[in-house]
Amino acid sequence: MGRIKEDAGMKLFARLMLWLVFACSASVNAESLRLVANTWPPFNDVNLLNNGLSSDLVITALKRAGYSSSYFQVPWARVLHGLQVADYDIVVSAWYDQERATYGVFSKPYLVNRIRFLRRKGTDLQFRSLSDLGQESIAVVRGYSYQAEFDAAAQLQKVPVVDFAMGARMLAAGRVQLTLEDELVARHYFQYELRSIEEQLEFLPKPLSENGLHILVRSSHPHAQEIVDGFDKAMQTMREDGTYAKIYAAHGFVAVDEASGASGQDVGELDD
Repeated sequence: MGRIKEDAGMKLFARLMLWLVFACSASVNAESLRLVANTWPPFNDVNLLNNGLSSDLVITALKRAGYSSSYFQVPWARVLHGLQVADYDIVVSAWYDQERATYGVFSKPYLVNRIRFLRRKGTDLQFRSLSDLGQESIAVVRGYSYQAEFDAAAQLQKVPVVDFAMGARMLAAGRVQLTLEDELVARHYFQYELRSIEEQLEFLPKPLSENGLHILVRSSHPHAQEIVDGFDKAMQTMREDGTYAKIYAAHGFVAVDEASGASGQDVGELDD
């Protein structure tokens, strides 16, 4: 009898432990994660489809990984501060930075931001290195960080402007020889505000810089690494089953792999 009671007790204990494992797992995945981003069309914007391209990709991947979420949009300074004080759980769109890695866990990059120069069609300006730009006037957004070497190049003829739209209009009018912007941001402008001058401008083939875009999960979250691992796995599955490309298409873009230009062309080719 004693042996039977002991076996029954062990079985009950094993069942309880199994139930606790499932309960804890369900609790983690049932948690609603607080996502945060700044206004950055076409990537993050409450006025766009599903809060923008990045938000759409991230929320879809997290849902596949078993997480529900809520979305908040605040200025960039509040984004980072809010993550550090646990007001939010995940920054939707973040470039890798060593300081940020001290208080957050980065995912693998889920898209690539490419800063590219634009010129007027019919001109033969080229960019292979910064030395090619010494004689050209370049419209740059005041206070914007493009790339460290370019930002520090005092010899370049930089013309400060309020935003990319102003620089693009100056370029179309022949008041400057070049301007530059993240390619998807520029293409978003050409879909809307700058539609009338889109055919007058073209991208130079070589990007000035390329930066992977990641989610950043606060390190203080008890399941930070688990969330990142689940997100990365879900994003890879989305690439393989076509969901990734469909989300890009819904936002008016073509999804490409990281070896290609952001428009889907090889970076050695110019737009038609």
